[in-house]
Amino acid sequence: MMSEEGSGNMLIKPLKRVEEGNGESGENGHIRKKLKSVEPTGNERKHPKRKVVLLLAYSGKGYYGMQRNAGSSQFKTIEDELVTALIKSGCIPDNHGDDMKKMSFQRCARTDKGVSAAGQVVSLKLWMIEDVMEKINSNLPPQIRVLGLKRVTGGFNSKNSCDARTYSYMLPTVAFSPKDYYTNNSAAFRLEPETLQRVNQLFGSYKGTHNFHNFTSQKAARDPSARRYITEMSCGEPFVRGGAEFAEITVRGQSFMMHQIRKMIGLVIAVVKGYSGDEVLKRSWGEEKVDVPKAPGLGLVLEKVHFDRYNKRFGGDGLHECLEWTEEEQAILAFKEEHIYPSIVETECKEGSMASWMATLPIHDFEATATGAQDKDREQVGEYNTIIYLPVQLSVVLCPTKCLTLLDESSTIST
Repeated sequence: MMSEEGSGNMLIKPLKRVEEGNGESGENGHIRKKLKSVEPTGNERKHPKRKVVLLLAYSGKGYYGMQRNAGSSQFKTIEDELVTALIKSGCIPDNHGDDMKKMSFQRCARTDKGVSAAGQVVSLKLWMIEDVMEKINSNLPPQIRVLGLKRVTGGFNSKNSCDARTYSYMLPTVAFSPKDYYTNNSAAFRLEPETLQRVNQLFGSYKGTHNFHNFTSQKAARDPSARRYITEMSCGEPFVRGGAEFAEITVRGQSFMMHQIRKMIGLVIAVVKGYSGDEVLKRSWGEEKVDVPKAPGLGLVLEKVHFDRYNKRFGGDGLHECLEWTEEEQAILAFKEEHIYPSIVETECKEGSMASWMATLPIHDFEATATGAQDKDREQVGEYNTIIYLPVQLSVVLCPTKCLTLLDESSTIST
């Protein structure tokens, strides 16, 4: 309202209301807003769009990890296959494949190259078409399967809502053999109960909260995000597959950084084999830089993701389901027996990735810190850069810090 003073009287004049947007003039000078009606088409008209989670199982062999790399078609990932199957099945529009934010896509864990999963969970919005799981699976390769689907709350995020993750690592027990054991006869090796007990004592040291900046890359010693909480880590009883003895390590924690689990296992193997003492574990949690070897990616499996807080809040409200997969356990086990375990055993027996990796352990310096060793070298011999090419299968290299260093396969060293 607007007022004017005149002749001592207050005059009140109403203002005309103008609506924003494009429109046409109507009666009394008002603006009429033109509303553009949008007609739903295709699946938008036939099927509702809902927020769901998918339970995924896959063998990571031949794939460059879980997460999709837009514009890198030569590096095929698990999400590349999944998004393609979702589009072909009519669950999402074509343009959602180029921008996954449009379907609110999120995965629980980014598994690395070659890493498998039996219980990966992704959240997204999709059209609830008929026989949705069957149609998605019909467009997926056999080594990737959707084993479960559940409705979740609209704001659910599989990564942020996840309380913990459980991984397993299947490896040949010859990894725990003495360092002078002849690995060409690895199939004949059998793990002694005393060695298994020592292995579990070392794995038990990881329980609790520690600074794991030495177990990943590009993390400073005082970076708060390098502190991680481990609730369980142990090695199970050995078993024989393909004529060789294997064992399965289980580790559960709130979250893990890139390569963290593989380095945790790699350091314990180095200690058991005698390349370093037990004290290296505690030293690796300190601020100094420690050289921690990274075990091969083959054998690492994302077993399960946990949503305890979500289940407690929404699982019993009568509208939503608990994110537990009890009914899918048989399907999960069947997939592991058909696709994951055979792939690990056959690849290990054929390529010997663990034996090849163990041959590199003598190169690591577990006694001195990385920065301390570099400073000492510079004081003695000064700054220099030399590249040595080794085209032979096994070579002996003279280095300034060590008399002899053994290298397996063709390598290039910068000293």
